[in-house]
Amino acid sequence: MNSAKQILKKYWSHESFRGEQEKIIRSVLDGKDTLALLPTGGGKSVCFQIPALMNDGMCLVISPLIALMKDQVENLLQKSITAAYINSSMSLYEVQTVLENAEHGNYKFLYVSPERLQSNSFKEYLHHLNINLIAVDEAHCISQWGYDFRPQYLKIVELRNELKNIPVIALTASATPLVQKDIVQQLQFKHENVFKQSFEKPNLSYSVFHVDSKINKAIEILNNVSGSGIIYCSSRKQTKNVADLLFLQNISADHYHAGLTQEQRTEKQNAWINNQTRIIVCTNAFGMGIDKPDVRTVIHFDTPDCLENYYQETGRAGRDEKRSYAVLLFQTNDEQELKVLPDKRFPSVQEIRNVYQCLADFLQIPVGVGEGNYYDFDLIAFVKNFKLDIHLVINVLKVLEQEGHLTFSENIFLPSQVCFTADKIVLNDVEHSHPQLETVMKCLLRTYQGIYDNRVSINEKQIAKLCKLPYEKIYNDLKQLQSFGLIEYLPQKETPQIHFILNRAPAKNLHINQDNYFKRKKQYQTRVDTMLNYLHLGNECRSKFIANYFGDDTKNDCGVCDNCLNKRSSVVNNNDFKTIEQSIYNAISTNGIDLKELVQLHSHIKKENFWKVFEFLQSEQKIKANKEGKICKY
Repeated sequence: MNSAKQILKKYWSHESFRGEQEKIIRSVLDGKDTLALLPTGGGKSVCFQIPALMNDGMCLVISPLIALMKDQVENLLQKSITAAYINSSMSLYEVQTVLENAEHGNYKFLYVSPERLQSNSFKEYLHHLNINLIAVDEAHCISQWGYDFRPQYLKIVELRNELKNIPVIALTASATPLVQKDIVQQLQFKHENVFKQSFEKPNLSYSVFHVDSKINKAIEILNNVSGSGIIYCSSRKQTKNVADLLFLQNISADHYHAGLTQEQRTEKQNAWINNQTRIIVCTNAFGMGIDKPDVRTVIHFDTPDCLENYYQETGRAGRDEKRSYAVLLFQTNDEQELKVLPDKRFPSVQEIRNVYQCLADFLQIPVGVGEGNYYDFDLIAFVKNFKLDIHLVINVLKVLEQEGHLTFSENIFLPSQVCFTADKIVLNDVEHSHPQLETVMKCLLRTYQGIYDNRVSINEKQIAKLCKLPYEKIYNDLKQLQSFGLIEYLPQKETPQIHFILNRAPAKNLHINQDNYFKRKKQYQTRVDTMLNYLHLGNECRSKFIANYFGDDTKNDCGVCDNCLNKRSSVVNNNDFKTIEQSIYNAISTNGIDLKELVQLHSHIKKENFWKVFEFLQSEQKIKANKEGKICKY
């Protein structure tokens, strides 16, 4: 059997492991339940994929995000590693087909959304699957004291009871010590076995600016720091406004949010990844599963409500370990909005029940009905019809999710589906009477196994390519086949969905666990307070503050955040510092200057002061060494 390093080299082309990866893999191979805390971009997937490849059987991966599942499965398939996924966008026939293949040992990895674990179809196959490892991705979702609690994760422990001797590896990029303990407890680890990689990022410089104009500061930063970048905004409208303003300043930029079509999102994302677009201005819908190593700048136009989100989003900068910048811009009104967030984020029980009643009326769901059903949900129409505040509605939906009543998927993508409904004699008749439809009909029957008896997902663009016909013709032919009663055709859907987990209850009897609800509110208040503290750290190192928050008790200052740089420059008084800075800058000609000559020119200045100013100018990217080793200006 190949060793872990041989597999790493074969599939990932790396000679050695990073950080705690090797220890984590050894722990899993020893059959121990393991919690791995690795920063964003720290190579979490390798920690369960390598041990799974080293053993017979299949690894079951539980992941909450459809987009992340697709990305990981595609990455494995590109490496010629067999993998598949099951999620809410798939028909019963497609789920059963995947499970049958898994039963026959056709996959090394099966990705499953947590709600699918409870489905009867999955439970029927569970004991026929040769599972060698359970990997729980985004494991912080299991803790209601964390920032992204998902009640479906609490059901994972039932899987443990069914598969008693199968080890579990839980993985997350951001969990506080309280959440770490809760993960271990909720997943019933036999022993607390936690591996933490340092949360320090020596190449990432954190800065916070209190500004009058956010856009002017953003433009200044992007003009001073070359390369690819991300700007995070809190609203969809703002993403477009900021992207347009950057474009007017000749900065290549585009906007991205969950309200765009799947096709638009993919197109914009690929243009940015391939450096056709320099800056992507987006909501936090962007970034999961994307590994672009050369991101130089991540700017937050608005202050996130917790350090977990902020750390994860800034972690998309500098994965190539070159100097990168994480910048947070804020104004006084941002602080005020943060302070009132806990009361907004956790509405009163009466407000929750009122919105729940309105939701049932809007979707026309009677009491005692709805369990397991999906409903198209137009949020804007709902808010207008019932004269509700949109932020209140979104927050109530989050509460109803956390209380286990329903889920709200704002960014769901349901592919087109087709099933033949006419018998073969009728199909033959149509081929003769409407020969223009024959090509599409035959393509469907040849390409999609089981389509004659079951509803299966199709791809109109793929069909158009196979048939060598325009997309519009394929779409129209499918509609015509449906009008003749030959097929059932459900075009792809990107409408937000409400999924009722429980039957609709009378609003006055809607169950809310108020003790836990108010505990979660208190935890949320703590996270908001931490973010407010981060804005005003004084002289404290920002990198160390973040690391300490996640239980990494590093005592070293990073030396490159705004506070560390300010401390460094403060040893020299301001006037002297500016004089030395100007002198160094003036001494550098258009063609650059040898470092030795630059030092000699400033031999009259105290060496310690000269080097402090010199390093500051380097870190601020005002000066650099060129290919010939000369010091020149940016």
